[in-house]
Amino acid sequence: MGAGPRANPELTAKPELVGMVPTDWRSYDPLDLHPILTGALAAFHEHGYHGTTVRDIARRAGVTVPALYYHYENKQGILVALLEITIAEVHGRACAAVAEAEADDGPVPRLTRLVEAVVLFMSNRFDLAYLDTELRYLEPPNRRRYAALRKRLESLLLDIVEDGAASGQMAVTSPRDTARALLGMCQAVAGWYKPSGELTPAQIAARYVDIALRTVGAAGSAGSVGSAGSVGSVGSVGR
Repeated sequence: MGAGPRANPELTAKPELVGMVPTDWRSYDPLDLHPILTGALAAFHEHGYHGTTVRDIARRAGVTVPALYYHYENKQGILVALLEITIAEVHGRACAAVAEAEADDGPVPRLTRLVEAVVLFMSNRFDLAYLDTELRYLEPPNRRRYAALRKRLESLLLDIVEDGAASGQMAVTSPRDTARALLGMCQAVAGWYKPSGELTPAQIAARYVDIALRTVGAAGSAGSVGSAGSVGSVGSVGR
């Protein structure tokens, strides 16, 4: 996924990124990023955004600093590019998952698919998803724009919970608070997940679907959880 010359550091809803729908929302190929983004992602994980220098990113990418500035205006522009990729992919996968459960199936199967999709993303793409912790370094205009893009995912979940509450299939008193709590729970996976852990992404997703359904009072009423297998009881998950 390359970048054009002098990428604008302003966070925008690019049509080729936001809302993109993967062919299979459960399938994950290795990340295909521009070398500069790959180098930056590794550096941000090792040193954090604040502790990473442009020179370090250029070294990891195998380019000169002037070459890096040809593609990205500054370090903020690189972080913005990575965040755009992150929110576009998770939103696209969530939309595809919800669409898979037809409207006639009701809100519970849609919630099941959405939670599964988000947790699968947070574990399979934990390196990208973890960048959400660096939002404090975004300049105010970029922070507001990113919040607006992320709101799309929250709204998708909120619509499902509101539908469930209205139809009596979910026992929630505050759909908005419930949606925020569920999304925060799912996003937190990126902070502790490790590929060497005892559970696979699919197994974690199944457990989180179980937690979500219990949270909305719909445990035992959902269908299968795709590649995640059967929904089991919640247990401890070591990092």
